[in-house]
Amino acid sequence: MTSLDRPQLYLGGEWVTPASADTIAVENPATEEVLGHVPAGTAADVDRAVAAAQAAFPGWAVSTDRAAVLDRLHTSLASRAGKIAETVGLELGAPLKIAKAVQAGLPLAVLRSYADLAAKPVPERTIGNSVIEHEPIGVVGAITPWNYPLHQVVAKVAAALAAGCTVVLKPSELTPLVAFLLVDAAEEAGVPAGVLNVVTGTGPVVGAAIAGHPGVDMVSFTGSTTTGRAITHAAADRIAKVALELGGKSANVILEDADVTRAVKVGVGNAFLNSGQTCTAWTRMLVHRSHYDEAVALAAKTADGYTVGDPFAPETRLGPLVSRAQRERVLGFVERATARRVTGDPSLPGKGHFVAPTVFADVDPSSELAQEEIFGPVLSIIPFSSDDEAVAIANNSKYGLAGGVWGSDERALSVARRLRTGQVDVNGGSFNPVAPFGGYKQSGVGRELGEFGLSEFQQVKAIQR
Repeated sequence: MTSLDRPQLYLGGEWVTPASADTIAVENPATEEVLGHVPAGTAADVDRAVAAAQAAFPGWAVSTDRAAVLDRLHTSLASRAGKIAETVGLELGAPLKIAKAVQAGLPLAVLRSYADLAAKPVPERTIGNSVIEHEPIGVVGAITPWNYPLHQVVAKVAAALAAGCTVVLKPSELTPLVAFLLVDAAEEAGVPAGVLNVVTGTGPVVGAAIAGHPGVDMVSFTGSTTTGRAITHAAADRIAKVALELGGKSANVILEDADVTRAVKVGVGNAFLNSGQTCTAWTRMLVHRSHYDEAVALAAKTADGYTVGDPFAPETRLGPLVSRAQRERVLGFVERATARRVTGDPSLPGKGHFVAPTVFADVDPSSELAQEEIFGPVLSIIPFSSDDEAVAIANNSKYGLAGGVWGSDERALSVARRLRTGQVDVNGGSFNPVAPFGGYKQSGVGRELGEFGLSEFQQVKAIQR
């Protein structure tokens, strides 16, 4: 066994032996070597986790200590920031600079915000003869993805705990190790037994058991639209609430009066962040025809400047994809594409699941390349002639998660308001970790982060008097 093996599950405030001796190997995608093993949890393990969460719920729901516990949890987790970045660098392949700033930094910011919100409960409101109260929804099943493995966990767990819910967490089997660091921090911070429970395992086994469990009052899931649909069906049988953050195919609209150089460079960086494994990535770059040739050339030059390689090398800007299957999927999209490729061969020799940054020009807005979520470092550039055409192309998607618009402020803001998507950045507006995050259409249901994320885990009660 290696030093990264985690042979037990965390249930009811204790490290316990799982029901099955089966394990899941966790791979380093940059070297294809096994980092360690985690338990392959079962439905029986989920039963134990849910029972622990149910037992802990009544006390946690009325606790006046939630803000203090979350504050201590933030302190404990922050002390592990270096280890978090290293772990994500190993199990995901995120370049260390990104791992430190985003994979470790963002969840700490989100946790801090929920500790603060827990200290300021929603004030009692009166409507006529009714008193309106907000109460925790109950036991939450949190099923999280591999691409931002700690951020996505914290976005759900911290919000649920701040609301007074208890949690059964299933982290992705591809990147589960960083979730154990959160558990270590929770133990150190004194999170009460049963408030946070972790069952590692596969989606078809552990994920399905959580989604269909009669003791789970709400399922919060981030991942593919296909899996989100299955979870919705499973939860529907018992009329359980579901919050879904799903896929995206976001458009970056560069208007004719935009700062083209900045818009293209920032746009390429956004599309290739985390090796393109980001649900909000601006993978469609829409450029006004007056700047089209310039933008294509600049995008290709910018992409070619990305160093691909060892995540722990300081010069690396693009690490591997998370798995061989993901690499093959991305290369399949590239090989089937009929658009004009303006960068080199994306297939890289040697070990590791690497794909070189790839840019296509003259992409048909209705083609697979422009419609499907590729989840790799692949950018599609599409020309347009008017603001109305740009909006039509941007909205021609089954997704609606994020986007960007560049141009004079009022014009860009006008276009942003017409986009059918949950978030839009205007002229490079920075990500706000306390603003509502979520999508339209097949990008999901519900919102995460800040007060809107907190309210997802609450029931509203009216008391007449």
